[in-house]
Amino acid sequence: MRHSERMRETTMTASPRPPKTLEDWDARYADGNTPWDSGRPSTNLIRLLADHRVAPCRALEIGCGTGTNAIYLAEWGFSVTAVDISPRAIAAAQAKLADRDVKVDFRQADLTADPDVGGPFDFVFDRGVYHTLREHHLRELLAVLGRVTNPGATYIALAGNANESQPREGGPPRVRAEGMCAVLSPLFDLVSLSECRFDGVVIDGQALEPLAWAGVFRRRA
Repeated sequence: MRHSERMRETTMTASPRPPKTLEDWDARYADGNTPWDSGRPSTNLIRLLADHRVAPCRALEIGCGTGTNAIYLAEWGFSVTAVDISPRAIAAAQAKLADRDVKVDFRQADLTADPDVGGPFDFVFDRGVYHTLREHHLRELLAVLGRVTNPGATYIALAGNANESQPREGGPPRVRAEGMCAVLSPLFDLVSLSECRFDGVVIDGQALEPLAWAGVFRRRA
């Protein structure tokens, strides 16, 4: 990718910028300032699993929040490890398991600090981690993904879409399709990339559906 294209990709973020530290993320969960956390499984995850016939396997969710999607995967037969930087989010996720007859290995982990997240995995789900870390911690994210995925593993990444004509202040960071595909290409082949909407997003009491990318990638051998 040309330098000008890379610069466009790394600067398409919503304002204000997302929090960067464990303390910042933990404060968001303490305050309930988590518009991405609807308490319902992602409809995009459900659709993409069906469309691409992803069978139950060893799975990793990065940025799992309070565990809704990880628990959904476990209920459908996946052997799930799920990680988040926020201890409060992980505690809430573990509490949800008390009412469910499934197991999920929830772990507090900072993906920028070379964490032990187990593996290897055949499926990784990412609802918003790539678009949050790509500006300052892309190298660290790619290192983790490269280390924990088996050849042929499926990586589904949902990211804010820079084609949004009127993005709301405080919405998700936004990326361009060409930039997303280019920076992931050292590890992954593109299977499909489509526009969709983030579901279950509530900001200032208003339900929103920010424009997103639904990327499906296959780990190279």
